[in-house]
Amino acid sequence: MLPTMKQIRYFIATADSGQVSQAANAMHVSQSAITTAIKQLEEMLNVNLFVRQPHGMLLTYEGNQFYQHATHIVKELEEAMLLSHRSANQVEGTITVAMSYTVAGYFVPPYLTRFQRSYPNVNLKLVEATRGDIEEGVVSGEFDVAFMLTSNLINQEDISFQTLLSSQRRLWLSSSHPLLENKMVTFHDVAQYPYIMLTVDEASNTALRYWNQTPYQPNTIFRTSSVESVRSLVANDYGITILSDMVYRPWSLEGRRVEVRPLADHVPPMDVGLVWSRKRERSDAVTAFCEFMELSVTPDSGFSQRY
Repeated sequence: MLPTMKQIRYFIATADSGQVSQAANAMHVSQSAITTAIKQLEEMLNVNLFVRQPHGMLLTYEGNQFYQHATHIVKELEEAMLLSHRSANQVEGTITVAMSYTVAGYFVPPYLTRFQRSYPNVNLKLVEATRGDIEEGVVSGEFDVAFMLTSNLINQEDISFQTLLSSQRRLWLSSSHPLLENKMVTFHDVAQYPYIMLTVDEASNTALRYWNQTPYQPNTIFRTSSVESVRSLVANDYGITILSDMVYRPWSLEGRRVEVRPLADHVPPMDVGLVWSRKRERSDAVTAFCEFMELSVTPDSGFSQRY
């Protein structure tokens, strides 16, 4: 017996979110539907795909192997569907695509590879730039389209945007941190501990905007532009931080665990998407690129618990 696409999608949603409840919300089904699909897959494969933990679902080794194949199957099917919308070989041209640091490192690469396979006659010219330079370049025509944190976009008068992904922000902390024992974590709790502040892509400005809506302030002991530095310091219990699921990985470079917990207080998500000029007509190649991204990005692409 072969698994159905529904079972595969439910499995992927659970692996990406790390929670049956979140997978159910993302797929608009009941939690029992997700649980049943996973159980059926495990019976078919005769392996355990997940380790059930008090705080969620963690992929086993076999589960991670199956995840790699499952996501490949789904992506290939999505690409096949894309070809029915537009004859890929008829689309030609060069697109200058700008991107900010965070999306270049943690979001864009797989989609660029798949787009090039689907549209072999479109040449992508890639440029990394800051938010300000992206906005200026899109308006001037230097960039045809750009990936950026659309939640940071300022010039919405001259620039159109399409948010592809809203990545939830959560608390990062070490596997031995006392806040892991709290049923609910608040800004008041976080403010009691040393805080590592990420600065790249205006992350510190964004953090202070939502902190300033509370009576508290983070006890910042170190500011860095390196996500890996933040990850390592948190994993080694030097401090805690609040960052998005898109950049989360559960292991630091030296092999220490980073845990995540949701906050009881509201924290705005990090929105990622495409921007282009309102006043410049999009070429067929740019239109194809934007359509490809819209169809390719799934709502659960922002969580990396599977790693």
